Amino acid sequence: MTRAVLQILIMVFISAPTIIGEVVRLEIESRVDLARGKSFGSTGPYEKISGTVYFAIDPKNSANRIIADIDFAPQNADGLTEFHSDFFLIKPKSIERGNGTILYEVSNRGGKAMLSYFNRSPRSLNPETEVDMGDGFLMNNGFTLLWLGWQFDVPLRNELMRNYPPVATDGNKTILGLVRSEVIVTNKVPDASLADRNHIAYKVSDPTSEINAMTVRDSVDGQRRMIPRNQWRFARVENGQIVADRSRVSLDGGFKPHKIYEIVYQSQDPPLVGLGPTAVRDMISKLKYGTTEDFSISAGTIDRALAFGISQSGRFLRTFLYYGFNEDEGHRRVFDGIISHVAGGGRGSFNHRFAQPSRDGHPFMNKFYPTDIFPFTDVVQSDPETDMRDGLLARVGPEFMPKIFYTNSSYEYWGRAASLIHTTLDGKEDIALLDNVRIYTFAGSQHGPGRFPPVQTIGQQLSNPNDYSWSMRSLVLAMNRWVTEEILPPSSSYPRISEGELVLPGDLTFPQLPNVGLPSEPHKAYRAIYGPEYATKGIITIEPPEILSEFPVMVPQVDSDGNDVGGIKMPEISVPLATYTGWNLFRENAGPKSVLSSMQGSYIPFPQSVSDQEQSGDPRASITERYHDRKRYLALVSKAGATLVENGYLLPDDLPLILRRAGEHWDYLMTEDKPH
Repeated sequence: MTRAVLQILIMVFISAPTIIGEVVRLEIESRVDLARGKSFGSTGPYEKISGTVYFAIDPKNSANRIIADIDFAPQNADGLTEFHSDFFLIKPKSIERGNGTILYEVSNRGGKAMLSYFNRSPRSLNPETEVDMGDGFLMNNGFTLLWLGWQFDVPLRNELMRNYPPVATDGNKTILGLVRSEVIVTNKVPDASLADRNHIAYKVSDPTSEINAMTVRDSVDGQRRMIPRNQWRFARVENGQIVADRSRVSLDGGFKPHKIYEIVYQSQDPPLVGLGPTAVRDMISKLKYGTTEDFSISAGTIDRALAFGISQSGRFLRTFLYYGFNEDEGHRRVFDGIISHVAGGGRGSFNHRFAQPSRDGHPFMNKFYPTDIFPFTDVVQSDPETDMRDGLLARVGPEFMPKIFYTNSSYEYWGRAASLIHTTLDGKEDIALLDNVRIYTFAGSQHGPGRFPPVQTIGQQLSNPNDYSWSMRSLVLAMNRWVTEEILPPSSSYPRISEGELVLPGDLTFPQLPNVGLPSEPHKAYRAIYGPEYATKGIITIEPPEILSEFPVMVPQVDSDGNDVGGIKMPEISVPLATYTGWNLFRENAGPKSVLSSMQGSYIPFPQSVSDQEQSGDPRASITERYHDRKRYLALVSKAGATLVENGYLLPDDLPLILRRAGEHWDYLMTEDKPH
């Protein structure tokens, strides 16, 4: 073979088309300067770009075989499956002046929250103004920010991020399957949506089918009672008239408060829900490995990708890793670092037939959906009861393994089975973490950073105002240093069995406080059977699932004041003026009074003085007895903050604002009209 022929063959090989799914088109709908061209630190001005991104993937590529129902996806003339998503990008106008890292937030039900977490800004679905940027923390540090629609059924509201997947079909045959809806109300209503909250529902395929059924029960573990079919129908009530509606259900006499109604019905035409994580994967790979001229991003200017997800979105990231989506079609690593925040031990309905991504799992809502299910730990464990052996990262090869932070509040131990991510399945021992993993628990905190002054919402006590988002600022920089320079992040800090910081609920030594009821049990995680094809094909054939038994869920142990003894203690927890818990029982009008309210913690102030303590019978020492005066209190808070800075859990520049908040807290409590 001559050299000329060889060169021709090489050129033919290089130029030959390959069927590799990718971002095929970007449609930019808006492009404006951020904050009217304000310059952020050394990075300079930023811009905001939004629009639609179009994808095409190869169903036969090994990286796509993990997508549920991929064999039933429609294909174009090239054999590719097409879909699209909304996107929203905030980037340096001169991308080379950024830090080389893209920070992607998994939108929680279509929203945008990371600016409020990291920049301490008000929440906005269309952040653009200087006010929307808060203190500019992420921009001052050079990050490129991305949001991308991954969820198909988000509420019909402008500016929510959405994914638009095709419907799965078996040739010319319509695919049918079971869907389970749950209805819980706080006030009597005549009808309800079949969807979770205000999301888009799967419509019933045949309202007259014998498969359709409704039950009611009084508690999570209560006996289901069948409601006769002639007493309910798929309809809505308008002006007292019943109108047929395949996405809603009505009940004679109405749905009663604090009952758990379940409707199991047959639906059709399931969307390919697993194309949501696929879109995330391919968009990140495009920005990280390719050139995106539409965004003025040249190859090599974005070297690293971090993912951040809150609550549902944190569970999304755990699910993303579990299925193996961190490997793209070109067999490259997608995310270099992942911060799964307040996900607890959960995953979610993000990659199976007729999945409802919004369904989660609370102490008294959205029960028995495939959320808090085995496996929980990164490392492989065996469950002798079900003969299953698995681990969250068992499918992630070393070349695709990211660095991971699991960050949780105290609430996740009570309401999200968080203990299971770092204990053995029998609840008797701690599990050693992998070298690429850190776990951080914020002691004495609720699901979302509390606001100050505290307010009462759905719980019997004031909601917990512990603001741990200050630590999240330090941790996102620590993650970026870890993936960029291999600088180790702060040590894990979470309650451990071996230290007596994590106990069974019956061993909790919470003090007896006046007018404070204790939870009888935390949210449970169950061994649930969804049918023989759920694990292999993502098809649920048993609704409601068969429940075998529960896993032992453990909770943080507390000191004599009722405050957690393990985890990262923010300065106001180290030097407390109150008892801060990760639980708060329902108020009477919000739910059963003996059950944990969803995502709420409690704030129970100490007595102001010795006389207040004696009068109330409160066993906790008074504020004046502990600290004498405001000056001494703030000195102790300052010392606690300095220790957190030294250990890498706080940034030194944030200490003055934390101290100012502590002073406001002292003033708030040490007044004549103190809260109760």
